[in-house]
Amino acid sequence: MESLFKDHVFAAHALAGASSVALAASLTYPFDTIKTVMQVGSTGSSKPLSPVQVVERIKSMSGSFGGLYSGLSWLTLGRTVGLGARFGVYEILTAFYRDGRKDNYVYVSEALVAGVVAGAAESIATSPFELLKVRSQVTSASRVPSTRTSFGRTGTSSITEKLLRGYGPDRKILNQYVGLLSTLSTKHSNMAGALRDYPWMMSGSGRPPSVCDVKRPLDVISLEGPTAMWKGLRSGVARDSFFAGIFFSSWQFMHEALLDWKAVGMNPIPSSNEEVGPLSPIAVSLSAGLSGVIAAAGSHCFDTASSRSLCTVLPKYVSMERRLLKWNTPGNRFERITGIHPSDRNILFRGIWVRMARSGISSSLIVGAYFFSIDLLTSS
Repeated sequence: MESLFKDHVFAAHALAGASSVALAASLTYPFDTIKTVMQVGSTGSSKPLSPVQVVERIKSMSGSFGGLYSGLSWLTLGRTVGLGARFGVYEILTAFYRDGRKDNYVYVSEALVAGVVAGAAESIATSPFELLKVRSQVTSASRVPSTRTSFGRTGTSSITEKLLRGYGPDRKILNQYVGLLSTLSTKHSNMAGALRDYPWMMSGSGRPPSVCDVKRPLDVISLEGPTAMWKGLRSGVARDSFFAGIFFSSWQFMHEALLDWKAVGMNPIPSSNEEVGPLSPIAVSLSAGLSGVIAAAGSHCFDTASSRSLCTVLPKYVSMERRLLKWNTPGNRFERITGIHPSDRNILFRGIWVRMARSGISSSLIVGAYFFSIDLLTSS
């Protein structure tokens, strides 16, 4: 252990991993933004948005192509933590599988199980960052509501100010609601003020505030509660578990195939994988990229469900009402377990090609840049 830190091997691997994640995230992030807007901006009856339409919308709303990188900092933080959890848990579990085996071998089925567990750990660790990232991406393609005015000019109610700082309801629509309800007989001395304090009236239209107004950590915690930082955890765990399981099992399968291919021309024929020697970094990175494409295709429906769930603003008082009334989640058992809403059944595969391309490029870049950085740091 002393020699490990003395030779700076641990620092070299940490630096190589962080740099490779940052490089892959910065280069492939526009694909992720386009994919998210295609998922969230789709409805069952409307025509799906094309990538070109999404880019044009983001440019018109944000004023430049810089809107494609909205939320990049949250992704970088979450990806660094998430990949550390994914590969760390995977290595720990596979170490138990390899223990006592002469050739340090891991079966494809074992890689699948270890990947599922590692993906669940990654989802739990990255869920808060994912929420903030998705809402920043959607904001870049959305018009900022005109209701966001200062409290001094609008005179909004005290409960609104406490729940969501910097947000003001539409006073005209709010007064219309009060006028419609003013004919009801009541002994309340100030019905208009009481109606304005009701959480559902915060937006002035009977609906919760827009995602554009609830994208900062303090706003999310204040309006929706601390547990909202893990909103959409069911679909997120299902997505990352499926992704990591398929990724590691397919990567292990390709790794074995490449080792067998390399051993064909060797004389004498090697008796174990260790005698074959390491594969080239290019072959390893390409196999990782192909595994990322397959894993993205197999887990995309859960990614769509997660993205749409993260863009649903639900005040904490409404969540409390649902718990008290024992509100049942709609959908069949599979949809309830994985967090898929029944109304999203026809749009679960929107943006799948963009996510497959992004996942393949990102996985290949992470692995290739990692090996390149390790060779560069250790040689120097």
